[in-house]
Amino acid sequence: MKKKLPIGLSDFKRMIEEDYYYVDKSLFIKDILDSGSTVILLPRPRRFGKTLNLSMLRYFYEKTKVNKSYLFKNLNIWKAGELYKNKQGKYPVIFLTFKDIKNDKWEIALNKIKILIGDEYLRHKYLLEQDILEEREKDIYRQIMNLNADSSFYEDSIRILSNYLEKYHGEKAVILIDEYDAPIQSGYVYKYYNEVINFMRNLLSGAFKDNSSLEKGVLTGILRIAKESIFSGLNNLEVCTLLREKYSTYFGLLENEVEEMLKFYGIECEMDDVRDWYNGYLFGEDTVYNPWSIVNYTDSWRDGLRPHWVNTSSNEIVRQIITRSGKEVKEDLEKLITGQCITKIVDDNIIFGEIEKDSNSIWSFLLFSGYLKLISKEIKNKRLYCDLEIPNAEVEYLYEKIIMEWFDRSIYNDKLNMMLKSLTAGDIKTFGKIFREFVVKTFSYFDTGGSESEKVYHAFVLGLLVHLNENYEIKSNRESGYGRYDVMVIPKDTSKTGIVFEFKKVDKYENEDLAKAAQAALGQIEEKNYRQELLHRGIRNIIEIGIAFEGKDVLIKEVYINTPSAKSSNSLE
Repeated sequence: MKKKLPIGLSDFKRMIEEDYYYVDKSLFIKDILDSGSTVILLPRPRRFGKTLNLSMLRYFYEKTKVNKSYLFKNLNIWKAGELYKNKQGKYPVIFLTFKDIKNDKWEIALNKIKILIGDEYLRHKYLLEQDILEEREKDIYRQIMNLNADSSFYEDSIRILSNYLEKYHGEKAVILIDEYDAPIQSGYVYKYYNEVINFMRNLLSGAFKDNSSLEKGVLTGILRIAKESIFSGLNNLEVCTLLREKYSTYFGLLENEVEEMLKFYGIECEMDDVRDWYNGYLFGEDTVYNPWSIVNYTDSWRDGLRPHWVNTSSNEIVRQIITRSGKEVKEDLEKLITGQCITKIVDDNIIFGEIEKDSNSIWSFLLFSGYLKLISKEIKNKRLYCDLEIPNAEVEYLYEKIIMEWFDRSIYNDKLNMMLKSLTAGDIKTFGKIFREFVVKTFSYFDTGGSESEKVYHAFVLGLLVHLNENYEIKSNRESGYGRYDVMVIPKDTSKTGIVFEFKKVDKYENEDLAKAAQAALGQIEEKNYRQELLHRGIRNIIEIGIAFEGKDVLIKEVYINTPSAKSSNSLE
């Protein structure tokens, strides 16, 4: 029987006990134990196993009534020697994950943080059962646990709890903070950045700066936040970003780990396609796959290669950064989308307030968030220069989606409505005139002459036609007749007109011009019988449209099928 796939599961204990498929990353524990650093910050993109790894650390370190060593006996850490075995279950642990603090108002976010901290106090409520604590300390403890303490107590709550745990256990506490920057990113998006920065600075400083009750601290997040010195004075802090070799193999899946998983589930023959879609990240010197996408693909591989990781959040911060950026950034995006590499200065200290003002901050953010990959790096004049690319097809899909939204926002709604009404009414001359205006205006920053230009036009038209979805089905790259059409507009009312689009880039090597290319597109529609799906649905009024392009020059030819006016073909130049 095949093991269950851990989709959305980040609790290490449940994963082992319920025999989910697990890629052994337990030597991460050894490297943490061997580190001479008291506090370690490990920024990685979302969904790359941060919460699971911290959960594993928690079950390894934590001193509990029930011996948890059985969780590790079949893993590599147990083979590493007695020194490491003897560390298991010896320390009190504080474990907090901020990954779900993504609210649009600071008041709501603060209340959720208080509940999170209160629940951790509740988990350790045994501290109240003996006379280890003074009555005043118990009173503070109850206030925080019962969610009626002053905010200043919550800002100091991790330090307070670590002190109390050391009093009770006679051992210093291990403090594990997962996705510490999730509320900070939400603060940036929803305009309560200063409030959340002030709170998190005080919370983390209390926990990790000059805390005599701290044995080891490990934090994960996506970024290293520099604003307002959030880690001010933490001389014991080691930061290991994805640019460093240390810990690089523990977040994400290595090539051999992916091959092993696909082989286990009997789908190893798909490896080349999987590599194109989900590979491409470079952590240190290691090539890494996106684990969330791999697990979800393995679970539904019969549905084909699809974007999984990019659909797990709103990507709002990326959308804001791209849509608000200037000409230079958009020109660089043009290069990235057409498969080119860009070279940028990268700084692992992200200052959110400067992201939209400083283009270098944009590229640093996109790199550390997983939206770009590192190809190579070089230090020149004390600055780090990195060659960057889009990592894979999945992330490329996201860029195209965001850019299409940017296109959409740049179009006047009245002209858009006029263009779509002209199209569905069969007035292709008016449709073509407005379409050309949009191309000239919208494609001013994007390459329409590169090898991927047909995809750019294809995606652009899809972005326009989505506004018809109330009364029409919009389909793309589907089989009909003897091939796959580019785009089809299918009316829900069969008395209305159906439309088939085919796009064709001028082939200079074949001595094509726009007219020949547009005619070739129409010929392909006819030859492949793309109209068959419309006819099968009972739609008799059909317009077949061939769109030819050379850069930003566009020519549209159309043929009317089974309509009173279908006596001739027309063209618009």
